[in-house]
This record gives sequence, C-alpha cells and structure tokens, in this order.
Amino acid sequence: MAQISLKQLQAFVAVADLQSFRRAADRLNTTQPNISTRIAGLEGQIGHSLMTRDAGSVRLTPMGEKLLLEARNVLLSMDRFLLTAADDSLFDGTLRIGVTEMIVHTWLGEFFTALKERFPNIDMDLTVDLSVNLSRALTERRIDLALQSAPFERQISGNADLGQLPMLWVGSPKLGLSDKVLSLHDLAQHPVLTHARGTIPYNQMQDHFGAFSDVSVRHVSSSNLAACHQMTRDGLGVACLPEAMVREDLANGTLDTLRYLWVPDALHFYARYDADTCPSFVEAAADLAQQVAQAHAAR
Repeated sequence: MAQISLKQLQAFVAVADLQSFRRAADRLNTTQPNISTRIAGLEGQIGHSLMTRDAGSVRLTPMGEKLLLEARNVLLSMDRFLLTAADDSLFDGTLRIGVTEMIVHTWLGEFFTALKERFPNIDMDLTVDLSVNLSRALTERRIDLALQSAPFERQISGNADLGQLPMLWVGSPKLGLSDKVLSLHDLAQHPVLTHARGTIPYNQMQDHFGAFSDVSVRHVSSSNLAACHQMTRDGLGVACLPEAMVREDLANGTLDTLRYLWVPDALHFYARYDADTCPSFVEAAADLAQQVAQAHAAR
C-alpha cells in the first residue's frame, strides 16, 4: 500500500485551491521547495501527474481533478476524527482571518483571546482590509474567515450574524458643539473626517451632503480609522464613527456626542466562511466571534 501522508494531501489541496506553490507554502507555513517535494512524492506513489505548471499558473490534470475531491474527503475525515476526540488542543495549523478596521477597534482583541484559549495550538494570521477586498480574498481562498460588513456581491455557505455597529457623530469638547442640535451649516464649519472612499459610510455622506448645494463640506477621507479617531480627539474635525469605537471616549469626556440629526446607516457584520470545505475549527471560530460580538454589544 502506498505510504501517502496527510502533509502530501494538504499540499495537494492547498496548491489546487490557491493555484500557486508559493501561496500554498505560505498557507502551510513551510517553503516552496517543501511543497514541490510533497507533490512530487505524492505523484510518484500514485503513478500519475496531478498538476502542470505553465508560466506561473497551476492547472490540475484530469487525474488531479478526480483525486482532489477524495483528498478533501480524507482531510475532512481527519478533522471529524479530532472533533470526535473532544479535545480542541489537538487541532493545529493556521487560521487566516480577514477583518475590517471597525472590528479591530471594537472587539477583535477579546475575540483573539477567546480563540487562543479554546484552540491553543492554532496560529492566527490577520489581514485588515476593506470589506470588498476581504470578500475577494475569501472567494480566492486566501483567507479562511472574514469578519466583515454587508452587502456582499457573492453568497457563501457559512454565515454567523455578528450584529450591527450604529454610527455616531462626535467631536472634541474644545469645539464647543455639544450644546445644541447642529445644522449642516454648523457641521460644515469644521472638516468632516470620513471613512475611506468607496465604503458605505463615505458614499452615504457624499450623497447626503451633496443634496445641499448651498453648503460646502470639507471632507477628509481616511483608510485608517485609528488616525481619524485620533484627529477627532485632537479637535481637527468632526467625525461619524461606530458608537462602540468611541464608547470609552464619551465616558471619560475626551469626545462629545454631536446632535446632528442624520447619520449613515448602521453597518451589519457577519462572520463568513466556506462551510463545505473548511476545517471544523473555522466554523467554531465564527461561532465564537458571534458570542464575543453579542457580549460586546450588550455592555
């Protein structure tokens, strides 16, 4: 009987998914020569070529296409074996998580702590990006789990509802804007620090302010919410940020709530993953993210 190892099957599936030996090596925390060696060893034992490389691209052979499903089934069977053993410390590997910056500045730290307590031997690889880019990375299997805001161009089989993050207008107390309901003219006396171009809050602000042709609003968009947050604390402008992100500032008086009667829609977040092919610890991580998000919202 051929002595085929799980590492060989993992390499085969990773290369097939990512269409790259280099990216497969990154996913499996090894080197590209090691991946090549595992694939060559697997091909040698079964006596068939599984894939061809051409100008940097990877294509499965007809036999490779047939065996890919069986390789996935073997890996899923091992996953079920570990799951039945009921010891989460038996799981190892890397969980590649993509998150939007709003998650970073609200409950990501609590989620990582809870995840490490449950799966002590799972390493975490973090990508922080816009939701649209995370969707693309999830589709291309470059990440396993996306914590991101709707809407989504493509549906996926695994979803856990993480709830909403309502938005709130805030400004530094030194601006003296918290003592009345603000008109757009009042708001426009200061730069409006906004989210990155192309995001839903940015687009909604553009539409809202564009409806008032007699008032000119100075936008300062930023792809870095932390910088936007700090500039608002420093009194360099006003901003509309997630309430969960500024909760501590409002409690200690470093920011005031501003009473401008329009806000962008609350963003609805989900934990998204491919339930058909992912290891069980990915689904468990999505469920854990849901629990942490709910606990954070309840405070």
